[in-house]
Amino acid sequence: MSTEEDVANGLAGRSASQLDAVDRAIIAELLRDGRISMRALAERVHISRANAYARLTRLMEDGVITGFTAELAPHRAGLGTSAYVSVTIEQNSWRTVSARLRDTPYVEHFAMVGGDYDLLVLVRTPDNEVLRHVVLELIQDIPGVRATRTWLVFDEARGRGVEWRAREG
Repeated sequence: MSTEEDVANGLAGRSASQLDAVDRAIIAELLRDGRISMRALAERVHISRANAYARLTRLMEDGVITGFTAELAPHRAGLGTSAYVSVTIEQNSWRTVSARLRDTPYVEHFAMVGGDYDLLVLVRTPDNEVLRHVVLELIQDIPGVRATRTWLVFDEARGRGVEWRAREG
């Protein structure tokens, strides 16, 4: 099992990038405020704007930063019902199921997992009726899906995550 230190040092697999303290500081600032100006970013991490541009470009080209997005309050946006749906699939059907889930309305996120189930899917809908439609008619209708199990989400909170600034190289 990889540790956070292994990831920071690029030891956690072939795809891990080498991140120095400045890279981690840039990531921390962008996670805190994805709309930060380049000037403010450079000031906060104590580098020039040219260096900030170059580093951000490299982080994006290396696939470390894959995009910028807004955080949404689902309930306030009309998505008052959230559920995790575990999915059991037929062997070798991952590509088909994955492709269909990507195009299924209200599926926010899904992951292939180890354990009793093959996939874990986060679904956000306006209400239970739409959730029922998504699970029973859309997800269960995907070729290769053998079974589903649904857990309603009553409350959510974000965890602490990785402290990008805390580590020194």
